[in-house]
Amino acid sequence: MEKVVDIPCRAKGVPPPSITWYKDAGVVEVEKLPRFRQHGDGGLQISGLVPDDTGMFQCFARNAAGEVQTSTYLAVTSIAPNITRGPLDSTVIDGMSVVLTCETSGAPRPAITWQKGERILASGSVQLPRFTLLESGSLLISPTHISDAGTYTCLATNSRGVDEASADLVVWARTRITKPPQDQSVIKGTQASMMCGATHDPRVTIRYVWEKDGATLATESNPRIRLDKNGSLHISQTWSGDIGMYTCRVLSAGGNDSRSAHLRVRQLPHAPEHPVATLSTVERRAINLTWAKPFDGNSPLLRYVLEMSENNAPWTTLLASVDPEATSVMVKGLVPARSYQFRLCAVNDVGKGQFSKDTERVSLPEEPPTAPPQNVIASGRTNQSIMIQWQPPPESHQNGLLKGYIIRYCLAGLPVGYQFKNITDADVNNLLLEDLIIWTNYEIEVAAYNSAGLGVYSSKVTEWTLQGVPTVPPGNVHAEATNSTTIRFTWNAPSPQFINGINQGYKLIAWEPEQEEEVTTVTARPNFQDSIHVGFVSGLKKFTEYFTSVLCFTTPGDGPRSSPQLVRTHEDVPGPVGHLSFSDILDTSLKVSWQEPGEKNGILTGYRISWEEYNRTNTRVTHYLPNVTLEYRVTGLTALTTYTIEVAAMTSKGQGQVSASTISSGVPPELPGAPTNLGISNIGPRSVTLQFRPGYDGKTSISRWLVEAQVGVVGEGEEWLLVHQLSNEPDARSMEVPDLNPFTYYSFRMRQVNIVGTSPPSQPSRKIQTLQAPPDMAPANVTLRTASETSLWLRWMPLPEMEYNGNPESVGYKIKYSRSDGHGKTLSHVVPDRVEREYTIEDLEEWTEYRVQVQAFNAIGSGPWSQTVVGRTRESVPSSGPTNVSALATTSSSMLVRWNEVPEADRNGLVLGYKVMYKEKDSDSQPRSWLVEGNASRSAQLTGLGKYVLYEVQVLAFTRIGDGSPSHPPILERTLDDVPGPPMGILFPEVRTTSVRLIWQPPAAPNGIILAYQITHRLNATTANIATVDVLAPSARQYTATGLKPESVYLFRITAQTRKGWGEAAEALVVTTEKRDRPQPPSKPTVQQEDVKARSVLLSWEPGSDGLSPVRYYTIQTRELPGGRWALHSASVSHNASSFTVDRLKPFTSYKFRVKATNDIGDSEFSEESESLTTLQAAPDEAPTILSVTPHTTTSVLIRWQPPAEDKVNGILLGFRIRYRELVYEGLRGFTLRGINNPGAKWAELTPLYSVRNLSRPSLTQCELDNLNKHRRYEIRMSVYNAVGEGPLSPPQEVFVGEAVPTAAPRNVAVHSTTATQLDVTWEPPPLDSQNGDIQGYKIYFWEAQRQNLTERVKTLFLAENGVKLKNLTGYTAYMVSVAAFNAAGDGPRSTPAWGQTQQAAPSAPSSVKFSELTTTSVNVSWEAPQLPNGVLEGYRVVYEPCTPVDGVSKIVTVDVKGSSPLWLKVKDLAEGMTYRFRIRAKTFTYGPEIEANVTTGPGEGAPGPPGVPILVRYSSAIAIHWSSGDPGKGPITRYVIEARPSDEGLWDILIKDIPKEVSSYTFSMDILRPGVSYDFRVIAVNDYGFGTPSSPSQSVPAQKANPFYEEWWFLVVIALVGLIFILLLVFVLIIRGQSKKYAKKTDSGSSAKSGALGHGEMMSLDESSFPALELNNRRLSVKNSFCRKNGLYTRSPPRPSPGSLHYSDEDVTKYNDLIPAESSSLTEKPSEISDSQTISSFLQSFSGSRESPPTFLKSPSK
Repeated sequence: MEKVVDIPCRAKGVPPPSITWYKDAGVVEVEKLPRFRQHGDGGLQISGLVPDDTGMFQCFARNAAGEVQTSTYLAVTSIAPNITRGPLDSTVIDGMSVVLTCETSGAPRPAITWQKGERILASGSVQLPRFTLLESGSLLISPTHISDAGTYTCLATNSRGVDEASADLVVWARTRITKPPQDQSVIKGTQASMMCGATHDPRVTIRYVWEKDGATLATESNPRIRLDKNGSLHISQTWSGDIGMYTCRVLSAGGNDSRSAHLRVRQLPHAPEHPVATLSTVERRAINLTWAKPFDGNSPLLRYVLEMSENNAPWTTLLASVDPEATSVMVKGLVPARSYQFRLCAVNDVGKGQFSKDTERVSLPEEPPTAPPQNVIASGRTNQSIMIQWQPPPESHQNGLLKGYIIRYCLAGLPVGYQFKNITDADVNNLLLEDLIIWTNYEIEVAAYNSAGLGVYSSKVTEWTLQGVPTVPPGNVHAEATNSTTIRFTWNAPSPQFINGINQGYKLIAWEPEQEEEVTTVTARPNFQDSIHVGFVSGLKKFTEYFTSVLCFTTPGDGPRSSPQLVRTHEDVPGPVGHLSFSDILDTSLKVSWQEPGEKNGILTGYRISWEEYNRTNTRVTHYLPNVTLEYRVTGLTALTTYTIEVAAMTSKGQGQVSASTISSGVPPELPGAPTNLGISNIGPRSVTLQFRPGYDGKTSISRWLVEAQVGVVGEGEEWLLVHQLSNEPDARSMEVPDLNPFTYYSFRMRQVNIVGTSPPSQPSRKIQTLQAPPDMAPANVTLRTASETSLWLRWMPLPEMEYNGNPESVGYKIKYSRSDGHGKTLSHVVPDRVEREYTIEDLEEWTEYRVQVQAFNAIGSGPWSQTVVGRTRESVPSSGPTNVSALATTSSSMLVRWNEVPEADRNGLVLGYKVMYKEKDSDSQPRSWLVEGNASRSAQLTGLGKYVLYEVQVLAFTRIGDGSPSHPPILERTLDDVPGPPMGILFPEVRTTSVRLIWQPPAAPNGIILAYQITHRLNATTANIATVDVLAPSARQYTATGLKPESVYLFRITAQTRKGWGEAAEALVVTTEKRDRPQPPSKPTVQQEDVKARSVLLSWEPGSDGLSPVRYYTIQTRELPGGRWALHSASVSHNASSFTVDRLKPFTSYKFRVKATNDIGDSEFSEESESLTTLQAAPDEAPTILSVTPHTTTSVLIRWQPPAEDKVNGILLGFRIRYRELVYEGLRGFTLRGINNPGAKWAELTPLYSVRNLSRPSLTQCELDNLNKHRRYEIRMSVYNAVGEGPLSPPQEVFVGEAVPTAAPRNVAVHSTTATQLDVTWEPPPLDSQNGDIQGYKIYFWEAQRQNLTERVKTLFLAENGVKLKNLTGYTAYMVSVAAFNAAGDGPRSTPAWGQTQQAAPSAPSSVKFSELTTTSVNVSWEAPQLPNGVLEGYRVVYEPCTPVDGVSKIVTVDVKGSSPLWLKVKDLAEGMTYRFRIRAKTFTYGPEIEANVTTGPGEGAPGPPGVPILVRYSSAIAIHWSSGDPGKGPITRYVIEARPSDEGLWDILIKDIPKEVSSYTFSMDILRPGVSYDFRVIAVNDYGFGTPSSPSQSVPAQKANPFYEEWWFLVVIALVGLIFILLLVFVLIIRGQSKKYAKKTDSGSSAKSGALGHGEMMSLDESSFPALELNNRRLSVKNSFCRKNGLYTRSPPRPSPGSLHYSDEDVTKYNDLIPAESSSLTEKPSEISDSQTISSFLQSFSGSRESPPTFLKSPSK
């Protein structure tokens, strides 16, 4: 059964016969039976025999010639199973594969089942992971686990029976090195430890063997080498002999393992050998230094350090970074005559090695000094000596020991020889040249000399001996007076040889005798053309004696004076007499008094007095008086006449200046009156011309005119200032007023002054404004502060308003700035805002000093520039990288990078160090960096690089601010080659039972050029020891291995070769079977808590079944909780790994993991997700963002920041750290540097230390940093910290401490109301300790209460005053006012708003006017309240008048509506078809502007015609009105209206409105009419065009209802009789019952009156229509009813619901005599006239609660 049988059948014939098969006489249809197949030769093959195949098979061969047949019988039998080769007891190592054999025979073929205990491992239908049933029936366990140990049973079963066989499997744990040794680099003399931790089966023993470079280490014989029990190797006192490759081999029955690591012993480099110093034969002053390259200490040399000792001085570093490849250097620039020694040391990454031996001392020969003495200065000491001073030549140019100096000098410009002075003491550095010629120019030179000779002479210095003073006076001096104030001098110049210097001029001297200290001196310039000099001394006193003299002077002083000569100035007319006054003033005489002139100017000969009638010269009378007369009585005057009286003194030269005044005889002088008619012309920026008419002169002449002005603000309450006065111009009619302010408002007034006093002021002139002019002053308090790396913050005090000199809108500021070093252009910027006080100048160079000035300008021009201020921009990062960057590969994993400095212009600050940035070329990864601290190093050794990798290298410099730009372009350099890494991506795409084909990819780290591949394969069994090795070409990527054993596990190893050797091998297992499948998923990954780190975890898993195709690699995915997606972490985890370190995780974050396996067939499913875990905390990744650093007080700053994002804190935020340090600016230095001159200075030495402040509240977002030093710049940085550590520092922020805004608001802010448009605000300054500097001004914020956002304004006061006037406000409006102080640093906080209200003002006009209910004689007028009431509205005034006269009369009616509501009025006395103008204005304490509107009374065009005449039907308590329809007009009638009027009044008013259009009659109750009054009625139709023409009036009807029965006479009589009878009966009864007593009885009787009163409710049910009626009545409506009075009701008609009080005035009453009584033109109704509270209530309710009411003379209707 189940076998294959072949039944042969061959036949021959011609033609060839066809073969047909029969079974049991039935044709076998071979093509339909899949198990049957007919061979080409005719034979029949049957596969998979079954019992039904038993039978007779016949073979027929047929052709045209006939047929033949043959037959055979096929019997199909079954055989019981038999295990022909059973499993053997086996021992296997954990992780290896094992095959348990189970070969069987039997028919049908037995089914194989493998069991371990009761557990089925593999069968035809069951297959557990790692257990695979092979075709032969054997069981493959791959890989084996420790738990697989046990007894395995193979069951063979078919229909005939069962067979079984068992074997025991022993699994030893694989011996593995789990902690392999690592490559190490140790410093010589230290201990090297290499661990070799292994895990193994406890049933086997392991042995550690260490090899060095392939040779076994003898640990017992070498005491320095110690082997631990755990396999670790310790080598103490390491030295160069320990360098090599160390391999740890672990040997055991459970497998062998080995790992290698390289040990490198680094040491300090040896000292350079054979240093030799020799004088250079090529160059002067140079020494050649050579040496031999030393041992580098197993670490590439970084540089040599060359030190020098000059003249046995201490060793100093000459060159700190000599090229490590060099073996010689030429030292140049040495100084002659000095001896030098040199020594070198080499530097590697371990440190500096020992210095070489000192070279022999080499001395340079002396040379004459090569530089002249320095700073040669010559100065004339006296007029015959010159002092010479100098300093020695620079020491480096003395070239030997100085012996002294030679000074040579000669007369400048003359052909004379030099004179020499020899100073033999080199310590003397000055010389006084004496015995020189006075005032003579000399040339002087100085040179130093030493033993080698004389050095270089200095540049010529020229100097004069000092000038002398002239030794003789001028000659031929003559002086004479030319007039009363001037003396003329003539003289000859002294001979030049006696002047002894430069003739600076002459001094003409005059002095009064005995007053020599009060000398009048005039300086005259020398005249070199004329021999005779002439000069004048003027301004002398008249008629006065003077001594005169002349002298010549030079710069040192005056020469001798000439001999004095006495001269008198000429006589002159005298000055005015003093104190002219009048006394004893009579009608015909008066007395004139005076005093002698103050300036007589000669001998007084007398006085002249004259008088004349005013402006009548023909009446002049003159008298001459002797010189002793000082008063005179003038007689013969005419009474009450004005005279001009003049008095003058006289000398022989004539009459002096006249003193005059006017006086009226008999009338003493009085105060003058005020000037009038002031006019202004010639208005300029600083002056105007005033024209005026003089006022009353007070009966005497005007001696002075005074001009006063209101400046700036012109108004009633403003102050008048005296701005100008004009004297002694009594007849002036105009004058120029100077010294005014430009672009300023002025109003002028004048006063006039006479001998009595000052007049009252004139009326003010019109307000004028002076013209504009450029500003006169520069902005003050200009300061400049650093704002950023490219900007400066400029501040200034804006101009006060009075200094604008022009339109404020045109005022601005211009800023001019340029570099202090003179480079670049001068730039400018315009600030157009006049109140702006700061500007940030942008786009400047980093770390550069600038000079800045500010000026103000207006529309006319610019003012002066301010003082220059200087400021420096902030330090920044370098804007370019270092130059000359080069890289040199030193090993396969390191390279040496060198560079030069950053160009100075690009440094932008102090370079603190360098960073070497490097990455693989064409890689997308971020560059890595190598830090080089300190700005002296120019090289770096990069280590840990990839082997044979092309790198891009850039170098950048950094300052304290941060990293600069990297060098460009990047330098490319490849590391050296090495042995390659393992080939990658091994797969077996084709696997047969005896052959496999594998493919691979080149190594990921080829580490050089691949030269070949080597493939080794062997059975993966514990006992296998034969391997096949093949070497392939470097281009090979596949290999086929043949001759393999079926269903066996093979281990393939592939390794690549470079020129450095064979590299690391890659291994892969393969099973020679065709039954391959995808792998099963690995087990659920697990993580031990101790393997959880901040950014990585160690993930472990158990492999699943590999599907007979070994796993090639694993893929790991991660998912960030709670909402993250699965993300690929690694797709190249080693095939034999069962754990993997998952890195690149976020700290303090929850994750899940899963794993899948991949073999040659494909991917497994993903494993079950791991348990969630949270990584540990790590130090934060980000710094806080500093939002602002602002000065808070003068010693503190306020820092505001934003913490980093939560996911960047990497844990729980515990707090913040603030680091701060002072930056001391020193010229070009950013801050004080320590050790800056030391080329080896490290980073820490170049930067001042930070102070630190910890803030342990993580919720903080601001902090005040206090106790800082004033007027210092600080750098501030921040970081955050958690439990693990501190995060990075934020970028530095700079702040200037010492200036801060005020921290408190002004105090006691008060607001006072002064006018309707002005509030006065006062305050006190902030407390002194919170001002933080000088208060420069205040900002006053004010706004209307409740409308801050819409109305807020600000007024800036640039003075430290404590009050301000807020003007142009809205009347009667509440304002809130807040004040803030500001200083140079900025604005302080605002004060709490204070409340104030402007006073009332006139309101604005009402908003709008509307008309409604327009009939032929009446209209309802309504309006809206003013938009700006500006106070409490007391009411409205409505004025109306016809636009054209009515019946020849134009009447104006004024109605005052009291109160602020209602806003309507019913007007009823209009004429039909007339246009009326209505004017309405509101009133507070005064009336505001009015609003106008016109309306034309009806009927309008298109309105209905009149209805028919109404017919009245009177009932007992109602009236019915009937009418007929009239013309409907242009539109259908919409309703009817009934009007009524008292027959005696004549004013129609609407009684009933809104009567439906369909009806022609209407009935209403008489209750709405006033009883006892007769009424007329008429009907008006209404359509869409308005009210139509009224009908004709009806007949009059009295409003009198029929009396009720109880008011009839007969009813009253009956009642009286019944009452009388009742009384009589009562009396009779009382008499009978009380005979013994007498009673007196008084009785009262009452009577009832008519009741015509309205109930309260009736009065209130008024008709509801749009407007209340307001009647223009001709009498007071005060009808009273005694019955109502007795019953507490007031029965007059309801008062008109007028707003409070109405006042009417008629300007023409002739038309309305029938309406308004002649004795009164007003009607006034007040609520106070009503005594009854109910009626008052009804009245108030009626006009406030209803928009419409019936006529006031009607009673309430009851419908």
